[in-house]
Amino acid sequence: MPTWQDYRTHARRFSTRYFEEPLARSLMAIGLTPNRVTFLGLLVSGACAYLLSQGMFVAGGAVLIFAGIMDMVDGALARRSGTASPRGALLDSVVDRVAEATVFLGLLVYYLEPVSATEIVLINVSLVGSFMVSYLRARGEGLGVDCRVGIMTRPERVVALAVGLLLGQVTIALAVIAVLTVFTTLHRFWHIHRELDGS
Repeated sequence: MPTWQDYRTHARRFSTRYFEEPLARSLMAIGLTPNRVTFLGLLVSGACAYLLSQGMFVAGGAVLIFAGIMDMVDGALARRSGTASPRGALLDSVVDRVAEATVFLGLLVYYLEPVSATEIVLINVSLVGSFMVSYLRARGEGLGVDCRVGIMTRPERVVALAVGLLLGQVTIALAVIAVLTVFTTLHRFWHIHRELDGS
């Protein structure tokens, strides 16, 4: 029976072949570099955060999708242009974390006035869970363990939040992200723990 990772792998291959690579070719043709696309994605995430802070959720959801596209394409552009490097990968990872935090900050600002305790708690759990999911993959790989397991990685978080924003179901989207990032954190921890026990 196919696993969630199998579905993710198939979706990733489809996206790379029919979406990321053609878009990367177009961006390379107009002279954009991977680092510029990375920073463009950060700027778009900032615009998304502003829209969310003003309660413009549908517009924010659309802009978030665009930011997610930039996040996917910079890697494909680096590979196609032959400029992929550890320094570029480091920059991309750091900017991804900052961009994600910026989007959650926009939502947090909105829910602070008036205070909406449920949403504020969900935003905080989602943010911490998101960072832990990314941290555990990096820590696992640093220990020699491939750690791509888990259901709620960055692409799934972007999709879940964007759909919630577009449908006006932000609280539900945050709850899904919060619960599944915690689940993925535990999943990755035990995966690394088990692999290290067997080494």
